[in-house]
Amino acid sequence: MQIDLHTHSTASDGRLSPSDLVARAAEAGVEVLALTDHDGTDGLDEARQSAHDAGIRFINGIELSVTWNKRTVHIVGLNFNPDYAPLRAGIQSLQNFRERRAREMADKLEKSGIDGAYEGAKQFSGGKMLGRMHFANFLVDAGYAKNVRSVFKHYLVNNKPGHVTGDWATLEEAVGWITGAGGVAVIAHPARYKLTRTKLRKLIKDFISAGGQAMEVVSGSHDVNEMKTMACHADDFDLYASSGSDFHDPAFPWIKLGRLAALPPKCKPVWDLFL
Repeated sequence: MQIDLHTHSTASDGRLSPSDLVARAAEAGVEVLALTDHDGTDGLDEARQSAHDAGIRFINGIELSVTWNKRTVHIVGLNFNPDYAPLRAGIQSLQNFRERRAREMADKLEKSGIDGAYEGAKQFSGGKMLGRMHFANFLVDAGYAKNVRSVFKHYLVNNKPGHVTGDWATLEEAVGWITGAGGVAVIAHPARYKLTRTKLRKLIKDFISAGGQAMEVVSGSHDVNEMKTMACHADDFDLYASSGSDFHDPAFPWIKLGRLAALPPKCKPVWDLFL
């Protein structure tokens, strides 16, 4: 069964509308799909209806931004009630910070000689939530970088002109919002954080203490060895394993909807909890 539990739409920093994302997933043979936009659920209703029409099993999803040990990590929520009041309040607080961060990023870029970044990024967001990807698209379009990867390397990471330190939810808050809404909390793309083994296992322990149940083992940003390593960690801590492409944009051919490796045999699929 083709399952993809980590995708993004124009409701956050993806390039496809929720309905276009679902259509592309259907073409790829995806049978179970979660839309996991950053810090928001605005695209869920549209995606759910489109998935119903396409015969795809749809799972409510979100990717929450978290500050843990002075670094940003992401926690995916799956199969939750999006109307849960504490979750709604938490989302609003994260979106308020995103707006403040966007204006600060634009100010810092202006001081480095790049004018109009806020308005330019806004054009790529469709007037919705502003994220770093929207600034990256603006900087590529304006000729400051050749591609998105180059933007992040030279402008939007620590000690670069447009970097702004995150002030996100705590791990306990994010996991609590998801589990309180009846959902499953998942550590997103854990290998991407480049943590030492000791620090990664500390993150996992703190996550479990907060009520987390799963981690992404198969991810569009994990290579084969990283998948094997994450499968071992999931097995060590008796966590469920998730699988998601982290799809954002058809222009990024290295990340494709539904084109994911099978979970390693030792893994307990997270979808066993809700399918």
